[in-house]
Amino acid sequence: MNAKATLITIISLVGTIYGAQTLDWENYDPPSTLVVPENPIDRAKFPFIDVHSHQYRMGPSDLADRIVEMDAMNMEIMVNLSGRGGSQLKAMASNVEKAFPKRFAIFTNLNFNGVDRSNWARNAVAQLEEDVKNGAKGLKVYKGLGLSNKDIDGKRVAVDDPRLDPVWQKCGELGIPVIIHSADPQPFWEPHDNQNERWLELKIHSRRKRSDTNPAPWEQIIAEQHNMFRKHPDTNFIAAHMSWLANDLGRLSEILDEIPNMHVGIGAIIAELGRQPRMANRFFEKHQDRVLFGKDSYRPEEFPTYFRVLESNDEYFPYYKRYHAFWRMYGLNLPDDILKKLYYKNALRIIPGLDASLFPN
Repeated sequence: MNAKATLITIISLVGTIYGAQTLDWENYDPPSTLVVPENPIDRAKFPFIDVHSHQYRMGPSDLADRIVEMDAMNMEIMVNLSGRGGSQLKAMASNVEKAFPKRFAIFTNLNFNGVDRSNWARNAVAQLEEDVKNGAKGLKVYKGLGLSNKDIDGKRVAVDDPRLDPVWQKCGELGIPVIIHSADPQPFWEPHDNQNERWLELKIHSRRKRSDTNPAPWEQIIAEQHNMFRKHPDTNFIAAHMSWLANDLGRLSEILDEIPNMHVGIGAIIAELGRQPRMANRFFEKHQDRVLFGKDSYRPEEFPTYFRVLESNDEYFPYYKRYHAFWRMYGLNLPDDILKKLYYKNALRIIPGLDASLFPN
């Protein structure tokens, strides 16, 4: 028996002798004894547009099921970022047009592998034009760009690779936004030790852990994203997950000041906003025209946590995934004029072809 096992055995015996139960940190999750007013919110105060959803099946029955769920939570329009492009996008758009033409919007996708092939840019631009003709309202770029996409020589394709410039330029010419997910939370690149705030998540999902240079430093990938935004001022960009800077709103605010064509979505980072209500309120006040509502993974039972953070004045309530956020959150109690911009006005301005008549002024 090694020294660690011996120590664990001794601690267990001591606990047994004194009537105590041994418990590892991963399983320690006691309910709070704090007694404060609680105001769960199952339905958003205003109709909203979810600009960050993923729907891989959009047949007639799938759409009908989604509408029931959307109506229950006051979601007026769902933006499906997984349109894929080509015939698949065309089929999705056709189903939407026949069944619920006002309630769904679809973004297309591109494959960024092999960007140095002589005809790649020309084909990508042609696909964009065809997909927009067939109903695409924007382009969604997955995190593979900057992480796993490679050219024909096996080299990483950077987010701001100049070979991609024709794509971003064409999106500007077509008047469609680009929503892009670059990198992942910064702690994924840091040592997996007791100083890592994502320790539990990395233990449960060990494949998310990266070395500090795998495949490039986190700071470099995020800088590439922002550099790409700067290079194309005539194109509207939406940085998914608030560019993974929701834990540093001061820095994100400075970047937004510098890059006027950059917007941010709040998908998957609501726990960051909920633990800093005063700072988050100041951020929303300053950048109320630059933030869009989006959930990312589509699970109707998780939306009420977003509503509660954004709308309520509640204190010290939990997130729904402890391995993402072991802390408690607070409601921002955002004013109505900011809520309306977050929920639908900003999306109506940035995403073409959405029906503004579905929403109040």
